[in-house]
Amino acid sequence: MSSMEIDFKQYELRCQLRGHEDDVRGICVCGSEGIATSSRDRTVRFWSLDSSDKCKYVSSKMLLGHSSFVGPLAWIAPDEEFPEGGIVSGGMDTMVFVWDLRTGEKVQSLKGHQLQVTGVVLDGGDIISSSVDCTLRRWRKGQPVESWEAHKSAIQAVIKLPSGELVSGSTDTTLKLWRGKTCLHTFSGHTDTVRGLAVMHGLGILSASHDGSIMLWAQSGEVLMVMVGHTSIVYSVDAHVSGLIVSGSEDHFAKIWKDGVCVQSLEHPGCVWDAKFLENGDIVTACSDGVVRIWTVDQENIADPVELEAYASELSEYKLSRKSVGGLKLVDLPGLEALQIPGTSDGQTKIVREGDNGVAYSWNMREQKWDKIGEVVDGPDDSMKHSVLDGVQYDYVFDVDIGDGEPIRKLPYNRSDNLYDTADKWLLKENLPLSYRQQIVEFILQNTGQKDFNIDPTFRDPYTGSSAYVPGQPSYASGISAKPTFKHIPKRGMLVFDAAQFDGILKKISEFNNTLLADLEKKDLSLTEPEISRLGAIVKILKDTSHYHTSRFADVDIALLLKLLKSWPVAMIFPVIDMLRMTVLHPDGATVLLRHVEVNDVVMEMIMKATTDPALPANLLTSIRAVTNFFKNSSYYGWLQKHRSDILDAFSSCLASPNKNLQLAYSTLILNYAVLLIEKKDEEGQSHVLSAALEIAEQETLEIDSRFRALVAIGSLMLEGLVKKLAMDFDVGNIAKAAKASKEAKIAEIGADIELLTKQS
Repeated sequence: MSSMEIDFKQYELRCQLRGHEDDVRGICVCGSEGIATSSRDRTVRFWSLDSSDKCKYVSSKMLLGHSSFVGPLAWIAPDEEFPEGGIVSGGMDTMVFVWDLRTGEKVQSLKGHQLQVTGVVLDGGDIISSSVDCTLRRWRKGQPVESWEAHKSAIQAVIKLPSGELVSGSTDTTLKLWRGKTCLHTFSGHTDTVRGLAVMHGLGILSASHDGSIMLWAQSGEVLMVMVGHTSIVYSVDAHVSGLIVSGSEDHFAKIWKDGVCVQSLEHPGCVWDAKFLENGDIVTACSDGVVRIWTVDQENIADPVELEAYASELSEYKLSRKSVGGLKLVDLPGLEALQIPGTSDGQTKIVREGDNGVAYSWNMREQKWDKIGEVVDGPDDSMKHSVLDGVQYDYVFDVDIGDGEPIRKLPYNRSDNLYDTADKWLLKENLPLSYRQQIVEFILQNTGQKDFNIDPTFRDPYTGSSAYVPGQPSYASGISAKPTFKHIPKRGMLVFDAAQFDGILKKISEFNNTLLADLEKKDLSLTEPEISRLGAIVKILKDTSHYHTSRFADVDIALLLKLLKSWPVAMIFPVIDMLRMTVLHPDGATVLLRHVEVNDVVMEMIMKATTDPALPANLLTSIRAVTNFFKNSSYYGWLQKHRSDILDAFSSCLASPNKNLQLAYSTLILNYAVLLIEKKDEEGQSHVLSAALEIAEQETLEIDSRFRALVAIGSLMLEGLVKKLAMDFDVGNIAKAAKASKEAKIAEIGADIELLTKQS
């Protein structure tokens, strides 16, 4: 079939392959022999052409052996060892299995990866596998040959190029080109996880990303094309010899691209995990509804009208189930029969479902009938009440920072959802280890303020089969308490500034040191060679976050930083303060520093030096961030409480600064103090922090995050602190009202939280 023919014909449904009992995750086209698919139901299925109807496929083999969901697949063409071909599969269970299609039996079990296997590819007689454990592994005749750490973050995909090199894609947002274990090139361009890879015949490499884009790269690393059109994570990409490209996404579409332009979108009743071309140009898609679908441009192979109509109706029902009206799900609305029940007061409104729409009626007491007001649409005000992710409304959408330089992930949650189910589904979707499960559950509990959360005793944990464990709770009580639910309060835990450009810090200290060396009067203030290497050693400890629980600081390390803070000219101390800011996030660093603070309050001395007029913006910023980081370690709570008044006064000028970073740091300091003083039940301190937070919140032109953090501090102090009455005296109601009217969703949400508080007795 020529590319011209494919160009001008739309794809239509050819057939649907039903059999999997859960999301279909992967597709492998096995030449003209058939199609293999993998699923979250732990099986691999092999589909062969139906002998009685060549348009359709039948499930001819089911391969059972994985103990968790199955992802990547590769096909072994028929040879002496596998007369009918073979399949390689990788799973969440960390295993790579090799299957003989003639018998349907597992003939090799390749054990070695520590975490989920995300990619499998054949390289001659070898198998290459990639994993969330950051390694690529080579296997030969069932035995491990070599493995290497290919990225610092999870690897999500691996492919082999016609020229023989391998390409890996990672959560670190890059692709890497490998010859053997040597990295020839790193491709940087995506802004989020690289999830899928494919070869574009004669042109280069295709990559699909969580950033919603697809990129075409030359092997030299040059970006040849960027395809944008999906509205969510793109999970997979594939190319056909005709020049067409297909991609599958979380947004429920498989999109077909020609010359960088989307020429058709195939809608699905669920997330499209994978999409592949058959040799004849037909497309196979894997969907979260458990169905494999084949799409064709060949008029003779299109499904019969009955099946096409059934699919259209399935899509329509699916969309309907997701549609909401006035903040309510359309499917939950009553039908027209609800209008047979008289109203109870004049002007009472009722929304009923009419076809695909919600229509509002008002009760007319005089005429005793319901008057039609009109169709209800979701205005901007309705979407404020919920967080939206990929077009779906949720009670919450959290930003989850996995750390280690990983991109921020979005975690959606509804209060009616089962916590463990939410955690499991999200970890699978994000390709993260299930060992994070309890952390995710605790994260949700903490950030939704569900202190009274109790798990349903009938709930069976799908992974262990036993009832779920909830931190700090007996395992029997049921239901979530019905007290008012707030979106953003009370705030739990402390915020810190934990990103640092260590190389830049060392470079700046070195620059300043050279300046001192060149100045005869100040030469004696400069660092010696051993002291410079000492600073390098400190940075090495701070960079190695995964060993924070075992690494230690010598007293001389901290003493050196404090000496520089004391003796160096005030204009030169900001990079040293920045090192101190990161040191207090290290458990042992904070402990060693505390000994110096207790004997001789060097930190208060530093604050005064850094904030004395005229204060340098760099000194102000590094010192306020350093003090904010002290909240990470409870050993400093007494010190922070004792010096609260001096600290807040010293940094109060930050609010008037035009520097947005300073404003944000100041509001973060205020929010941390609110959390601490609520815990300490310090009413005087809470009053001080409340008035500072109100001053920030009143400034509607302020940067969003600064204002948001101040509003969260106010709400938390009113809800759990001792100053609600004081807040009412300060006319907090007007601040809440102004915030609620904001176009910024999170400002509007916290405004609604505070307004709800003002209405409670």
